[in-house]
Amino acid sequence: MRLIYIFLSYLIAPVVVVFLLWRGIFNSAYFDRFGERFGFTRLSVPRPSIWVHAVSVGEVQAAAPLVRELHRKNPDIPIVITTVTPTGARRASELFGDCAIHCYVPYDLPGSVARFFDAARPALAIIIETELWPTLYHECGKRHVPLVLASARISPRSVSKYRLFVGLFREALSHGIVIAAQSEKDAERFRLLGAPPERTHVIGNIKFDFELPASVHTEGRAIREANASQRPIWVAASTHPDEEEKMLDAHERLCRQYPGALLILAPRHPERFGLIATILRKRGVSFITRSSGKLCTPETEVFLLDTLGELPVFYAACDVAFVAGSLVPIGGHNMLEPAALGIPVLTGPYTFNTEDIAEMLAEVGAMREVKNSVELAAELASLIADPQARRHAGAQGRKTVQENRGAVARLLALLDPLIPTGSQS
Repeated sequence: MRLIYIFLSYLIAPVVVVFLLWRGIFNSAYFDRFGERFGFTRLSVPRPSIWVHAVSVGEVQAAAPLVRELHRKNPDIPIVITTVTPTGARRASELFGDCAIHCYVPYDLPGSVARFFDAARPALAIIIETELWPTLYHECGKRHVPLVLASARISPRSVSKYRLFVGLFREALSHGIVIAAQSEKDAERFRLLGAPPERTHVIGNIKFDFELPASVHTEGRAIREANASQRPIWVAASTHPDEEEKMLDAHERLCRQYPGALLILAPRHPERFGLIATILRKRGVSFITRSSGKLCTPETEVFLLDTLGELPVFYAACDVAFVAGSLVPIGGHNMLEPAALGIPVLTGPYTFNTEDIAEMLAEVGAMREVKNSVELAAELASLIADPQARRHAGAQGRKTVQENRGAVARLLALLDPLIPTGSQS
């Protein structure tokens, strides 16, 4: 089966390359260090490293407390961070600076993976959440590199897919793989797939251990005061294709009841910023962009957040947050940042990527689910009309985040026996 997978990987690789080159037309960052996608890297690692893979921005953000603690406890051991996306790479650079070395993860081809391993010299591999890389897992097993799936999860809909691939990384499974699952449900799914029960643990979700800048509330208040001090504000965060139109439909409905309402619209992918601006112009919506440096006027209906890394500050400036990737079958994005800031959260029905967090927040009344733009507008209007309900939902969200911290400490306890000594070369 592994040979079939490798054969199919080589067949598909040119398609993936063409896709990335096409994305590069709209976002030139995809052309940066393109050779790293095939394991041709300039990494200079003086001794065996700790390798942490975090696919994109959300996983990089979740990994931040772990990486900082690993560096603090093991300052002589190089830490290599890999991502798939340029936005993840940019965020890693912002968060880690000189304490970690960034590289793009190679395509899952034998030659590419082998070259990466030769350059990165991992003595421990940590995969944040659950990235399925059969050749990479196989290489870990072949080179006797301990592999840890950190804050690992499997959605119910993914179990059958994983069953198909278990044989592809059986060698890694048999060589000390550690499953640090988010929940008991996830742990049980891994056990059903053949993960060793004695090496399958429940640590919780490391996303709860994120850190917000101490200044976030002050900056949020300043943005609100400068742009819309007396107006209801809501954020539509990390939107995807087909969701922006739904957000604008909901905002149009909301403005019939609250004519001064302001929508802060934050698309997920930077290459789509220009497209969203075009959609707003075609709809005749009065808007400004963050990158323009302009301030809202009373006529401004939408504030287009076309910069990166500022979303928490705008959460702190708003009354209600809708977390997108959930009105389309993407699986939902990070609801914890607005919850930690005491902001009521709305989301769509597609939250399978964050099902445990969604259940926790919904159970305590910190999150409400909507199925379409009509329901979204109704919930927004309901929360805007009821400050007490907003405060209650926000307090419950903040409490839930605080009560579920500690996963990084539990993960580090599992990692400590596997971390290489800094004196090896």
